[in-house]
Amino acid sequence: MGNPLAALLIGFALLSLLFLSFRPNKGYLWQWRRALQNTGRALLENALKYLYDCEYKQLPCTLQSLSGGLSISAARAIKLLTRLEALDLVKSQGNALQLTDEGRSYALRIIRIHRVWERYLADETGVPAPEWHAEAEQQEHKMTFGEANVLAAQLGNPLYDPHGDPIPTAEGELPPSLGIPMTDLGKGQTAEIVHIEDEPEEIYAQLVAQGFDVGMHVHILDASPVRVRFALDGEEQSLAPVFAVNVTVLPLVEQSLEEVVYPSLAELQPGESGSVVSISRACRGVQRRRLMDLGVISGTKIKVEMSSVAGDPTAYEIRGATIALRKSQADSIFIKK
Repeated sequence: MGNPLAALLIGFALLSLLFLSFRPNKGYLWQWRRALQNTGRALLENALKYLYDCEYKQLPCTLQSLSGGLSISAARAIKLLTRLEALDLVKSQGNALQLTDEGRSYALRIIRIHRVWERYLADETGVPAPEWHAEAEQQEHKMTFGEANVLAAQLGNPLYDPHGDPIPTAEGELPPSLGIPMTDLGKGQTAEIVHIEDEPEEIYAQLVAQGFDVGMHVHILDASPVRVRFALDGEEQSLAPVFAVNVTVLPLVEQSLEEVVYPSLAELQPGESGSVVSISRACRGVQRRRLMDLGVISGTKIKVEMSSVAGDPTAYEIRGATIALRKSQADSIFIKK
């Protein structure tokens, strides 16, 4: 019979190897995938996207910033730039780098593929929001422009991706960005979220965890240099300015707190009822369609029948039927008592 201790050590070693290989974002597999992105066509296309982003935001772009933006060495950046210039995609004017008309057109095609795919992931799949960008980064170098146009047509030719970034048209037209940082709002102001920056990943993941989504209304309760306190579609929360600045908003006509804050269905007690005001925009894709199929639409009356022994799920009466919903689902339904 084998040595149990040896078997245990071998098993532990194998588990450690698997963890180091598949650990999200930091494992060997993820590092290998990133290395592939920095080769050949992918590196060239990422460079064009970076240059277009600088142009769109009216920021200067130099060889040094290109090297930093793509996380490659200066020597590799020089080699890449030489290739881009030989293909007549980029031109140098002194220290500044600029896209040619052909380079700009190419960049917009890649951006269209990326954002159409993110729209697809958000609306048609159950892929979590923090993973959309990385998935689209992979797909943009595989999908053809024609395939992206077919997918866009199937989605109804959306104008914006799920982060609020405009999707270039098939003809290469792109509207300017609108709005102001959330940190520019004053106490008592209400605004609609029009864009959420998806980089850096850590900040975006925190915004997603707190329920931020494009189209939501945010009402500023108090603002200071260290903390922004606000109501987000019915829930009072707070953020450090370094996070809030990544949210872009369009100010709305002044509204009182009562007009923008609604309780969630999960806050009702057994025997209480309310009518649906809206479903959180953070609830999307398959989950959103399931709630709507159950009759959870604006104006629908919902009554709390009873809670399970553990308190989750809870039974609700919806359109004459008794439906069990998890707390996470009920939290995404806003009601008026």
